[in-house]
Amino acid sequence: MRVEGFDGEISEAIEVSQPRTPPDVGDDSEKDGEELFVPPLNFAMVDNGVFRSGFPDSANFSFLESLGLRSIIYLCPEPYPEANNEFLKANGIRLFQFGIDGCKEPFVNIPEETIREALKVVLDEKNHPLLIHCNRGKHRTGCLVGCLRKVQRWCLSSIFDEYQRFAAAKARVSDQRFMERFEVSSLKHSPTTFSCSKR
Repeated sequence: MRVEGFDGEISEAIEVSQPRTPPDVGDDSEKDGEELFVPPLNFAMVDNGVFRSGFPDSANFSFLESLGLRSIIYLCPEPYPEANNEFLKANGIRLFQFGIDGCKEPFVNIPEETIREALKVVLDEKNHPLLIHCNRGKHRTGCLVGCLRKVQRWCLSSIFDEYQRFAAAKARVSDQRFMERFEVSSLKHSPTTFSCSKR
């Protein structure tokens, strides 16, 4: 299997064992008898059944289909594109939209209650496997994943290292401050929440 990724962006290939129907003649999605699975920008596995990325487009649909997603958490306020909605409907994927405005420093206002509600969806295994995404998979997605890491009892330096791997030169002190101050003690764990790994 060949995976075409984005230059310098984080992505992982996932092996798919199910045979696929070949595309129409002239379709660029298959070369040399191999189907191409193109992960979305900044794609990575967060934990068992939890993935993160930037905004997926139609070139990523075969790859996403191979994940067997049940849910997508979308962290932008803009309406979900029709092509993406059609993909969700065709694959029985539930969309959870938590509209967080994409602001630049120093005007960043991350709504704590919205992150808390999104985190409850992530923690509920009934929604797995799930994909968390915003536009680029850096700030809003990074904050939600960072708060998940706090629930998992990761140390702050590991949380910030992971955030910076995805945000790179665009890392925001305000995002890191938000994750540091985020209080996880009020989040209830039920039998349906996934097990928390420690780092």
